[in-house]
Amino acid sequence: MKKTINKYIRNAFLLALVVLTMACGNNSVESIEIGGEEGEEHLELTQAQYDQADIQIGSIKKQIIGSELSVNGVIDVPPQSNVSINMPYGGFVKYTEMLPGTQVKKGQLLVEIENPEFIQFQQEYLESMANREFLKTEFNRQEALYGENVASGKSFQQAKSTYLMNEAKLKTMEQRLKLIGFSPEKIAEGEVTSSVKMYSPVSGSVRDVYTNIGKYVSPQDAIMDITNAEDLHVELTVYENDIPKVKKGQRIRFNLTNSNGPTLDAEVFLVGSGVREDRSMTVHGHMEEKYEGLLPGMYVSANIELGSHEAWVVPDNTIVRFDGKHYVFAYGEEKEEEGAIMHEFEMLEVVKGNTEEGYTEVTFTDPSIEMSEVQLIIKGAYALLGKAKNSEGGGHGH
Repeated sequence: MKKTINKYIRNAFLLALVVLTMACGNNSVESIEIGGEEGEEHLELTQAQYDQADIQIGSIKKQIIGSELSVNGVIDVPPQSNVSINMPYGGFVKYTEMLPGTQVKKGQLLVEIENPEFIQFQQEYLESMANREFLKTEFNRQEALYGENVASGKSFQQAKSTYLMNEAKLKTMEQRLKLIGFSPEKIAEGEVTSSVKMYSPVSGSVRDVYTNIGKYVSPQDAIMDITNAEDLHVELTVYENDIPKVKKGQRIRFNLTNSNGPTLDAEVFLVGSGVREDRSMTVHGHMEEKYEGLLPGMYVSANIELGSHEAWVVPDNTIVRFDGKHYVFAYGEEKEEEGAIMHEFEMLEVVKGNTEEGYTEVTFTDPSIEMSEVQLIIKGAYALLGKAKNSEGGGHGH
């Protein structure tokens, strides 16, 4: 690169100092770094060093890259997928084997609750069932006699009222027994018990268990919570200034916080309609497929893709960081010095933009650099950084 060559000429006296230093003490220097202007730095490698660093050269390319909003959130499930198990009439826990984390299937036995009042409820139901046929027969007889003007209207109305009251009582008791978990049909066949078995209404996993055998649970107490994890989604927190940027249908890429696992995909399906006290709003993302290992409550770091544009991009691993700034290495030229092949590199400061699928948008701090002409070091950038900074630390940086 002409620009690099010119700077070498301008700094020839610095090279002389380096040569003198080498002659005085160290006859073998792995790399020579010459400081340039405005954060630019230069480096030379011998052919052996070049081969050892396994350098590969490519180019900066243009491609479509998304502009993204970085947010945090959690893995969650919709309210209908969280089920609390409770007993409407209370009772003592007679049996359970459930523990937090236990996987259950729909219809699986969860807990057995015992209460002496259950026997009384069943007794009342059986008594009303026993009276049903008699009261119905008496109602029909009084209706017939009243129709023939044999019985008084009062007797007919009394028989009708008693029959209908018993029917209403039966319906009420049936609903109460079903609510507790009993089968009125089995009770009518003579199956009376002081305990009721409770079964899982969904397939999922037990999140929490709040009781133990022998403990009394009241109607307002939750016995355990079950989560159906079939419909997991990401629940993200977006703050007030960024809310207008988020729309239904936008792509979400997320990872579990502090995890090196693969990037997962979701799509915005619901944007909240109210701003909370901390000036944030909830955004829900539907996962594009079922991912293993995700559990409700896990924290995630996510990027919402707001749009896309064409930009100059480089592979993520070509960007190195030093002293709080970002750099890429460009290949200068191959030249011969005193019979030895030398390879010349330039360390160029860049400003990072959006990142997507292993590529990052970059712009040079020096606007005079032509992106399309840069021969980018796509493999070996960290080795070059190490050699350059080791040389600087050893007293050969200028």
